[in-house]
Amino acid sequence: MATPGLRFPLGATPLAAGTNFAVASNVAEGLELCLFDTADEETRLPFLDVDAGVWHAFVPEVGPGQAYGLRATGPYRPADGIRCNPAKLLLDPYARAIHGDVTFGPEVLGYDPDRPDAPSSLDSAGHVPRSLVVDPAFDWGTDVPRQRRLADSIVYELHVKGFTMAHPDVPPELRGTYAGLAHEAATSHLVDLGVTAVELLPVHRSVPEAFLVERGLTNYWGYNTIGFFAPHEGYSAAARAGDPLGAVREFKAMVLALHQAGLEVILDVVFNHTAEASELGPTLCHRGLDNPAYYRLDPDDPSRYLDTTGCGNTLNAGDPRCLQLIMDSLRYWVTDMHVDGFRFDLAPSLARQEGRFDQVSAFFDLVSQDPVVSRVKLIAEPWDVGQGDSYDLGRFPPQWSEWNGRYRDTMRDFWRRHDGMLGQFGTRLTGSSDLYGGSGRRPTASVNLITVHDGFTLRDLVSYDGKHNEANGEGNRDGTDDNRSWNCGAEGPTNDAEVNALRARQSRALLATLLLSFGVPLLLAGDEMGRTQQGNNNAYCQDNATTWVDWEHVDDDLLAFTRRLVALRRDHPTFRRRRFLSGADVSALAWFTPSGDPMGAANWSDPYARSLAVHLDGDDVPDRAEDGSPLLDNDFLVLVNGWWGPLEFVVPPTLADRTWVIELESDPDPDAAAPGRVGPVQTVTVGPQSVTVLRNSHPTTDRREGAT
Repeated sequence: MATPGLRFPLGATPLAAGTNFAVASNVAEGLELCLFDTADEETRLPFLDVDAGVWHAFVPEVGPGQAYGLRATGPYRPADGIRCNPAKLLLDPYARAIHGDVTFGPEVLGYDPDRPDAPSSLDSAGHVPRSLVVDPAFDWGTDVPRQRRLADSIVYELHVKGFTMAHPDVPPELRGTYAGLAHEAATSHLVDLGVTAVELLPVHRSVPEAFLVERGLTNYWGYNTIGFFAPHEGYSAAARAGDPLGAVREFKAMVLALHQAGLEVILDVVFNHTAEASELGPTLCHRGLDNPAYYRLDPDDPSRYLDTTGCGNTLNAGDPRCLQLIMDSLRYWVTDMHVDGFRFDLAPSLARQEGRFDQVSAFFDLVSQDPVVSRVKLIAEPWDVGQGDSYDLGRFPPQWSEWNGRYRDTMRDFWRRHDGMLGQFGTRLTGSSDLYGGSGRRPTASVNLITVHDGFTLRDLVSYDGKHNEANGEGNRDGTDDNRSWNCGAEGPTNDAEVNALRARQSRALLATLLLSFGVPLLLAGDEMGRTQQGNNNAYCQDNATTWVDWEHVDDDLLAFTRRLVALRRDHPTFRRRRFLSGADVSALAWFTPSGDPMGAANWSDPYARSLAVHLDGDDVPDRAEDGSPLLDNDFLVLVNGWWGPLEFVVPPTLADRTWVIELESDPDPDAAAPGRVGPVQTVTVGPQSVTVLRNSHPTTDRREGAT
């Protein structure tokens, strides 16, 4: 028997004598709590009280593990945007765990397929998952947020399942799971590589689209959320073993293990749309509870959705109830699950409360003043498919960082030998001040990327001119055609030694550029080992060896090179600038032609110029060691050769009397000079399509050793 409960907190909260349930809906006229026993028999209990749009009930003797759902009675008026239908069993929007799958069919539709304006009478209970009551207890020990500075961060984007699914040293029963990622075999690779944070593709509970299921595919990436508080059950070894509540504990244990390995955890979150798709999609949760509160409706026809996501619907970030859901979810993952930050998929959609992107939107205001969310890392994907202003790069508030798509495009074009790229190359290398320097932001606002999950891998970027997405079942029409890739002379795998050598140089040059640029570097999992997707640039539906990290065919030379690059960045704050070099700081940054002359306007604008040298003065690095003492650094001379042949660089006369060390060469040619001390030099030969880094120890001091 249910009695009136508490309207806060929302969701299912286990207490000493039972569980409190609280669910928000301003349009429902009644709400039923549906409890399921171990035989999946349903018992319905009415919510007896409602306060300020929150229905609440206390049910004694109900505790963790209880499976439940919701049914909302009320008007079904699609023309007014209201879609209550008690025949549809609904998930709790605040469910901490969700068990089971969606079986697509007419039963999960809120409308009659023959009469879309009429409600469906088919019961959906046998075709949808159950919400679960969860005990939040977990022994975190001494775990605290790491709060590493963005300037010191190197982010590694990975898929929880794909990272370990084929790992031979992870026990078979743990592969592809949170526990697998927490395994020493996985964490040791990340630690040895030297990255500081993992950015996990969506781990919120998701369901695949019906059309993918019909093709025998799935939404592998997980950008189709239905539960913003529940970790995805499919990534849980405990759930596989029959413990549906185990996903929550297992996720927490994974975060704890990653923290103990020195790694931060950033979640890729999808608060722009849900798995309920368009008005013709399934009714699983939000649509059946309060459609106008959770989704943006077409003001001219509220039976339809405004779609700025390309996925059928857009969350209504202009509604207080929807904003509460988003903020409550973010706080939950920080406070209860101990994550260290978020990357927001299609982030401009969250700032479209009036239709157009707005820097002073309610969402940004809430985040900026929130005592929990404002203190973690906030990264935006600054584009969506909105009206007229879908590319909002550089427009986010100061506390945000952004995936820098212009960085990606510029570096790809430069290294594939496009004309007129030298000026853009220099701007992107030094933090994209044109995007962030004029609004009080820092170079760390730029999350620099060459490749990410969406698009080619690094190996494919230098191996394919065009996409090869035939396995996706859409006639190779899906995925972008603007890849800015170059196959180096042969499409796909080849035995041509010259082509493979060029691909190796290209890969290393791109990685060197990424790790030496001001800003926050983002690495795609497997790029350091030469992972390929066989030219598929939209592998969102491929849950197989196409997308899983290949631990068998590892490019050991590339892996060793990437580790050296990461160590170079980690050891030298000169490459981890916390402010733009301009004005009084301009002396810390100097540009030269390969002949050693200062770069002038004509050099920058020369459409055929493809090479330069940049001198970075370590004296200017505004950094401090952990004990607070000044952390000075060496000077560096970075020589960039974008030509297809070796090029002799003249060391600028003002720098030629110093002792230089060849710190790193991206040219994998075994005949290239090995790193070592070269002394005072006049010229340095840089291999084709490559980068050479020289380090200078001042004559009277070596600041890496702490001398003053």
